[in-house]
Amino acid sequence: MGPEDLSILLSYIPKQNNLGMLSGLDDDAATYRIDENLAIVQTLDFITPVVDDPFSFGAIAAANAISDIYAMGAKPIFALNIVSFPIKTMPMETLGAILAGGAAKAAEAGFSIVGGHSVDDASPKYGLSVTGLVHPQKLIRKSGALVGDALILTKPLGTGILATGVDSGIVGDEVEAALTAIMLELNLKAAQVMQSFPVHACTDVSGFGLLGHLREMLNPDLAALLDYDSLPILPQVWDILKYGGVSSGTHSNARYLGDQVQWEEKITLLEQMVLFDAQTSGGLLMAVPAEVASSLIYELTQAKTLAANIIGYVSQRNDFPIKVRRGLGSENPF
Repeated sequence: MGPEDLSILLSYIPKQNNLGMLSGLDDDAATYRIDENLAIVQTLDFITPVVDDPFSFGAIAAANAISDIYAMGAKPIFALNIVSFPIKTMPMETLGAILAGGAAKAAEAGFSIVGGHSVDDASPKYGLSVTGLVHPQKLIRKSGALVGDALILTKPLGTGILATGVDSGIVGDEVEAALTAIMLELNLKAAQVMQSFPVHACTDVSGFGLLGHLREMLNPDLAALLDYDSLPILPQVWDILKYGGVSSGTHSNARYLGDQVQWEEKITLLEQMVLFDAQTSGGLLMAVPAEVASSLIYELTQAKTLAANIIGYVSQRNDFPIKVRRGLGSENPF
């Protein structure tokens, strides 16, 4: 569901009043304090197939679900499968490959899948409910960004556009292989590096696109200024965009956020769509003190994350919550 539909649904859920809850509806995962040194983190995410290969789909769905735990600064310890599958029209071997892919990705992340729930459904869907642990004082919330913070992104943008291109037959096997590799990449390395820095806020970039998830990080007093030229964008997106390769989820993001973003005039409509692009298994988006940003970028680069870019800065809000410009460079304008 898009951000507009989700915001309506969330209005039906009562606000939490449990004193042990450290995070809930407003974050990537729910967190409950067990004692002064330990909190449990819980999330659930499942998706429809984004690639044809069932093993790769299972692994991508798992990587996508685990990212919420990493974004909270937590360590995953076990997970449960959640599966919908048309058992009368598709072979069980296909479902077996999906589950094997999820199990392999969980093992790569250092934990096991220990059960789950399955439903006979018209179309396949797969994901995980992941449980993690974190010290309460090391929990990283989606909110918490401060004026002057640098914004850092750890994976390139455009996977949703590439997936649309693959589905439409616009691009071939080479692009699909590149897309699959990006979505298969865990955010583990970025999360491990993040532990050594005073990260004020973090989220993972997924279905709401870069701008949608960035918007969620900004409280009413804050704005973000992005440098379009600093964004890591997959080069293949431009050929696909020429043929209208944009998903319905991306269009939904653009409709919901359109009046909240101020664009520099020389940024074209096609270029804008990349920032609304609905991602699967995207990177971490962090807000960190500007004085440590260069050191964090260096460590992310040493860890060989898929991207390590300062894409903008947090400022005091005067009008638009998000502004996108070109050529800001690496200097913090605030």
